[in-house]
Amino acid sequence: MGLRWYFAAPMALRASQVPDYLPSSWYNILADLPGELPPMKLPNGQIVEKLMLEKLFAKTLVEQEYSRERYIQIPAELRSKYLELGRPTPLLRAKNLEEYLGTPAIILYKYEGVTPTGSHKINTALAQAYYNKLEGTETIVTETGAGQWGSALSLAGALTGIHVRVYMVRVSYYQKPYRGVLMRIYGAEVYPSPSNRTSFGRKLLEQNPEHPGSLGIAISEAIEDVVMSGGKAKYCLGSVLNHVLLHQTVIGLEAKKQVEELGLYPDVVIGCVGGGSNYAGLSYPFIYDRLKGSSDTRFIAAEPKAVPSMTRGEYRYDYGDTAGMTPMIKMHTLGHEFTPPPIHAGGLRYHGVAPTLSVLINHGVVEPVAYGQREVFEAGTLFAKLEGIVPAPESAHAVKAVIEEALRAKERGRREVILFNMSGHGLLDLQGYIDYLEGRI
Repeated sequence: MGLRWYFAAPMALRASQVPDYLPSSWYNILADLPGELPPMKLPNGQIVEKLMLEKLFAKTLVEQEYSRERYIQIPAELRSKYLELGRPTPLLRAKNLEEYLGTPAIILYKYEGVTPTGSHKINTALAQAYYNKLEGTETIVTETGAGQWGSALSLAGALTGIHVRVYMVRVSYYQKPYRGVLMRIYGAEVYPSPSNRTSFGRKLLEQNPEHPGSLGIAISEAIEDVVMSGGKAKYCLGSVLNHVLLHQTVIGLEAKKQVEELGLYPDVVIGCVGGGSNYAGLSYPFIYDRLKGSSDTRFIAAEPKAVPSMTRGEYRYDYGDTAGMTPMIKMHTLGHEFTPPPIHAGGLRYHGVAPTLSVLINHGVVEPVAYGQREVFEAGTLFAKLEGIVPAPESAHAVKAVIEEALRAKERGRREVILFNMSGHGLLDLQGYIDYLEGRI
């Protein structure tokens, strides 16, 4: 347990050489949910069928969205790509943070910041680009908040030979300009949303030329773009839907093997939630154990108080975008017309929560918590001083929850094993830290 860096695969290895750590299949939570997942619907109540979604998404992704198979095989070519880009990612121990807090807890974290674009998003970006390429898609279109997802899909497009177009939430486009630069380096088109490229974007800009934008608006623009492409483009989503969360479970499946090698098992699994992909990616393989009765692990999901979709949102059918172009999905939501304040954790500014995660919250499996922006940056700064890694503002929410849980373990005198997802580094998010350090947060 003295190791801080547990396991990272050498770049030269082939996927077949590390089968114990790089999973051969994704885990599909739909096979084990404690309650039935309500189907997507149209406003008139009609249930959305696969053929409807295939107008937007690659057919294979739609099949995965509806699948009830517990494990879905990862193609060998895609496993090789995962390995080339840094999977399996390391499991680290925050020993200095433990000592600073004086806690008997063991704090472990899966560090997704080692990927080329600095976050977990490449796990599903590669998969979505891969399947679209196989089906002959010429262009894939998406939205992005903080830019982690847009950067990942742009790289995936470059690696698979598909053109990428990104609508980036306007406030993040200007707060985090280097993410836009990174996307363009990879060959993508990037536009601040709302934009002048779509009729919905133009309408919003006419009403407010300084509109800060939202993920819901950016989704609307991306979907309008695809619909108007005449079949030449497909849509890719970075979170919320089940096929996206499915691809992210490589994180938790790797982590299970890594903690097993250490002779440990987590008492608590923590992560941040915007739409739910990074948290689901780490937690769902462990939630499987709890649902099957083989563990009593607690699952804590952290969000910003400014966008409290889990802690204060209603559980009901709502659109996934602002314009109402998507099917309606049942989830915890603040309402599709909700425009969040321009907080620096751009990846946590979505109005809704993944439907599968919403079911788990409703059944008490996942416990949501919310934090203010200043206390989150305080936690992120402390972690950076002690462990050397600057967390992305999104991941700093998880760090705050970890600190709270480690202090509770100290009060109880319990040697808990706390596992969390450091879903991305904050090296392109330093403006937020500047505002914190200079007292503007």
